[in-house]
Amino acid sequence: MNRLARLDNASSWSGDLNPVQRSALEYLRDANRFSRSPSHVAEFLGTTRGTMSQTLKALLRKGFVQEVRSESDKRSISYALTRAGSAVLAEDGVIAVALTNLTDQEVVELESGLRQTLRQALKLNGGKSFGQCKTCRYHEAAKGAAFCQLLSVPLSAEDSEKICIEHEEAVVA
Repeated sequence: MNRLARLDNASSWSGDLNPVQRSALEYLRDANRFSRSPSHVAEFLGTTRGTMSQTLKALLRKGFVQEVRSESDKRSISYALTRAGSAVLAEDGVIAVALTNLTDQEVVELESGLRQTLRQALKLNGGKSFGQCKTCRYHEAAKGAAFCQLLSVPLSAEDSEKICIEHEEAVVA
C-alpha cells in the first residue's frame, strides 16, 4: 500500500500543483458543503491545521479555490473549487487508470478489502470515517428527498453523494 501511495503521489505533480495541493483539491471536490473548512481538510488528509491553511492559501493565490464565508458566522471560512480547480482535476491519476484494467469482480474485492482496512485503521487511531452522507446513520431518505437528522437540514441529491465530516456508519441490522 505504501508503494501505491508513493506512485500516486509521484503522479500527482501536475503543472504548478504539488501532491498535497492536489489532494486538498480532490477532498474539496468530494466533500459536502458542511465539510470544507481548513480544519476538515486537515483532518481528512492527516495534517496540521497550519499546514493546510498555508496549502489552501496557495491554492487561493493560484485561482484553484475560493473562500466562502459563513452567513451565520463571518469568522468561519470554507473553501470551494473554482472552474480552474475543477479543470485541473479532470485528468485521472495513475491509480485511477490502473483500476480501469481490473475486472468488475476484482474492483469489488479490492474495495471491500480496502474498506475493511480503513475501518480498522480508523478504529485504532480514533479517526473519523468521512463517508458519503447516504451511508450515514443520520441520513434519512423519504419520498425523493433527503434529510440530515444530526444537523437538522434538508440535503440535496448532490449532498447525499458527497463525503461528510459528521459521518457515522449506519448500523446494518
